[in-house]
Amino acid sequence: MPSKRKPARGRAKRKAPANRRQARQKSEVVMTKRDRAAGEWFGKLVALQARLRSPNGCPWDREQTHASLRKYLIEESYEVLDAMDSSDPRKFASELGDLLLQVVFHANIAESERRFGISDVIEAVYTKMVRRHPHVFGNVVAKTPGAVLKNWEQIKAAERAAEKSEQGGGKDDLKPESILADVPRSMPAVLEAYQLTRRASRIGFDWENIEGVLDKLEEERRELLATLPSGHATAEHTDARSHAVRLTPEIEEEVGDLLFAGVNVARFVGIDPEIALKKANAKFKQRFQWMETAAGREGNRLADLPRARMEELWNESKAAVRTGDSMDGILAGGHKG
Repeated sequence: MPSKRKPARGRAKRKAPANRRQARQKSEVVMTKRDRAAGEWFGKLVALQARLRSPNGCPWDREQTHASLRKYLIEESYEVLDAMDSSDPRKFASELGDLLLQVVFHANIAESERRFGISDVIEAVYTKMVRRHPHVFGNVVAKTPGAVLKNWEQIKAAERAAEKSEQGGGKDDLKPESILADVPRSMPAVLEAYQLTRRASRIGFDWENIEGVLDKLEEERRELLATLPSGHATAEHTDARSHAVRLTPEIEEEVGDLLFAGVNVARFVGIDPEIALKKANAKFKQRFQWMETAAGREGNRLADLPRARMEELWNESKAAVRTGDSMDGILAGGHKG
C-alpha cells in the first residue's frame, strides 16, 4: 500500500554541523559596495596599462622591462613614505596610486611573456593572507601581536619547507630552515639589518633591556676608536678623499659594527631605523639650508665662514626650526641672528 506521507517539499533542509558552519563563516570575506567599486576601478587601471603597452599605445611603456622599472619601484616607495608624513591625504592617496601602478606594470610585462598575470598576483597574496591569519580565518588562538608574529614565522617556515619538498632536494634540504633565509640581500643595508635582528629577536636572541643595547653601542664606539690611526680620530678633514689612503678593511668593519649596533637600538625601542634616519636626514637638510640662507642675509657664503660661526648658525637654526622660523620667514626678514 503506497505511503500517504506528504512529500518533504516544505520540510527544512538539514543544517550543517555547527562547527563546520562556523568554520565556513570565518573563512568568508564579505564584499561591500565599496569593495566592488574598488574592483571596477582596478579593472580599468589594468585595462589602461594594457592599452599603453599595446602596439598602438605608448612607445615608452612598450620598451620597459622589469629591470628598467626597478628604479621607479624604489622611488615610488620612498615617495609614498614622504607623502605619509605630509598632512595632505590626497597626496598620500596619489602616491599610493603611483606605487600600485608599478605592480600593474610589472604584471602586464610578465603576462606578455606568458609567465603570470595580475590575477595570479592578487590570488597569491589573497590566499597567503588567509593562510597566514589562522587566528582570523581558522581555529588558532592568538590574542597578542607577539603571538601573531610567532605564528606568522612558523607558517612561513612551513611554506619554505613545503616549497623545497616540491622542488625535490639534496643534502642541503636536511639542514634546518633558517628564519633569516628569506631576508633579501637587495634591501637597503639599514633595513636589512633591521629585519635580521628583528627576526632573531622573535626566538629570544635579544638583549634583556635597553641598557644592554646601549652598552653594545658604546663597545663598538671604543673598538672603532682603537682601530683608527693615531690622530685620525681628532683631525679635521675638509676633503673626503683625504680619508681614503688611511682606511683599512678593519676600520670599515668596525664602522659597520657601529652602524649595526645603532640599528639595534632603534629596533629595541620599537622604531623603524630606516624611517627614523630619513627623518633625521630631512631635519639636517632643513637646518643646513637655514644656515645657508642666514649666511646669505649677512652677505656671506656659508662655505666662507669660520667653523666657529658655522657652529653658532647651527645652534640658531635648531632654535629657529623649533619655533617655526621657516626658510620663507628668513627670506622675508624673519631671521634675527
